Amino acid sequence: MASAQCSLFSSRHILSSGVAVRVFPNRRGFGGFGCFRVRARKSVVRSVLEVDSRTAEGIGAVAVRERGLGLDAAVESELREKGFMGLRKTKLVCTVGPACDSFEELERLALGGMNVARLNMCHNSMEWHRGVVRKIKRLNEEKGFCVSLMIDIEGAQMDVVDHGTGSSVKAERNRTALFGCLLPKNTKALVYLLCKQSPKGFLKVWKTVHVEEGIIVGDVVVIDGGMTSFEVIDKVGNDLRCKCIDPGLLLPRAKLSFWRDGKLVDKDLGLPILSRKDWADIEFGFLKELISLQYRSVIRVLAKIESLESLKNLEEIVEASDGIMVARGDLGVQIPLEQIPAVQEDITRLCRQLNKPVIVASQLLESMVEYPTPTRAEVADVSEAVRQYADALMLSGESAIGLYGDKALSVLRMTSSHMELASRMENQQNLLVLPELGVSLPERIAEQICNSSVEIANNLGVDAIFVYTRHGDMASLLSRNRPNSPIFAFTDKNSTRKALNLQWGVIPLYVELSDDIDDNIMKTSDLLKAKGMLKGGDVVLVVSDIDSSFSEPSVFQSIKVDSQQSALALTTLSDEVAKAAF
Repeated sequence: MASAQCSLFSSRHILSSGVAVRVFPNRRGFGGFGCFRVRARKSVVRSVLEVDSRTAEGIGAVAVRERGLGLDAAVESELREKGFMGLRKTKLVCTVGPACDSFEELERLALGGMNVARLNMCHNSMEWHRGVVRKIKRLNEEKGFCVSLMIDIEGAQMDVVDHGTGSSVKAERNRTALFGCLLPKNTKALVYLLCKQSPKGFLKVWKTVHVEEGIIVGDVVVIDGGMTSFEVIDKVGNDLRCKCIDPGLLLPRAKLSFWRDGKLVDKDLGLPILSRKDWADIEFGFLKELISLQYRSVIRVLAKIESLESLKNLEEIVEASDGIMVARGDLGVQIPLEQIPAVQEDITRLCRQLNKPVIVASQLLESMVEYPTPTRAEVADVSEAVRQYADALMLSGESAIGLYGDKALSVLRMTSSHMELASRMENQQNLLVLPELGVSLPERIAEQICNSSVEIANNLGVDAIFVYTRHGDMASLLSRNRPNSPIFAFTDKNSTRKALNLQWGVIPLYVELSDDIDDNIMKTSDLLKAKGMLKGGDVVLVVSDIDSSFSEPSVFQSIKVDSQQSALALTTLSDEVAKAAF
């Protein structure tokens, strides 16, 4: 979220006079922040904690080790292989379809780096989707992965109905076809293309949509952004008689739009924003057997930007949403193709400024639906999305129906890692001005702490940033700054862990946290050392939004393992940087 208003937040605002202000939240949650306690302090920041890996571990650390550390199995493997700075920061979303719906295939994708599994409700039955959800839950519980679920509802739009002639129909040049439009009950607007065989899938007609209104002879019907096109040659009652002018394949559920003189025809079909089927799909997402009660209050709503109308209201949509998906394929149906790259960059920049995760989707590696290697242009396209610091990249048909889904995921993973390194060397993240989002003093303090912490981490070249959080707000604010170091977000809420799975550079881990920040640091560092992932010489900067009631809170700290002399030097340096930052 853009602010820290819902998190249990505790911080120290360092003043020039040496007075520390401790800010505590109003315990009523959304009521804002309550009391302020001001008192003088001699020391400004406790910045370094020395941990000796040879020292016997305390009872608390042993107890946590027995419970285990909730680290995704694929991330753990990558961390052992590449170290902190080698971890991939761009998240990967895979659409689940017939090509990858078995437990074994899903496990292969999870091992390959899949962070989020997407269910496209346009396809397959409810029972099929229910089975996939159960497999993902089993994968997380039995194999130690942390794969989140995304349910993508259809929405109201015009599609070509399943035409009953196989997977596709060949539209031949100069062939005449008749288009009509009906809104069947419980579904969305479907365009009926008259073929030799009768169309299937129609239910009782609920309402007729007059698609011919506002359309004139000479207009062009564009299918799937240009896969095939028809010219309107006559209007027959409520139908349109059209002639194919660009031959190609007509796929079931293909999207279409009307163009005139190179511009989209602005039509209001009067369709509901959410159809009855959409509401049924949303209800499916809330079923107790699929999503437990503890997740319901933190389900994130992402808006899919796929129409010209959504671009006109972009900032309002981004502000109202928990995240954004740039549906480039659908956008290509409604805006000229040459505008897509600039629109993608604008949306990505705005989302980062407003601290909302953004997914770049559609046709990233389209050729890999049929071929084992991508085109060089596709790799360049993926690299550009990574260079723009998109939070996530998404595979659609490549994983859902493609022959080489695991290879396509591997291409995304390798390309992302390489481009992230190149962008880090170019220091691109400093080129974007981030506006202040916080309104209240506590929100502004949280934001400034995260901004300054990332600057300190980059300047000192720390190996990782640890953030202890219950609601994920400060982890999100850290991610917004795109630090060079990976962000390890420790939380005791599974819902927060799953929600952070979409944030750039954030590695969510489940651990039991206490209100004692020192205890949390000791527990997590001991666990990571026991797994061999935290070694002597590693430097970690720590941020916390946990309300500390039993020990003195620290805005941030650094952990230096097995190097007393260096630790003392870093203590002095960190204190000076902290004074300058605050």
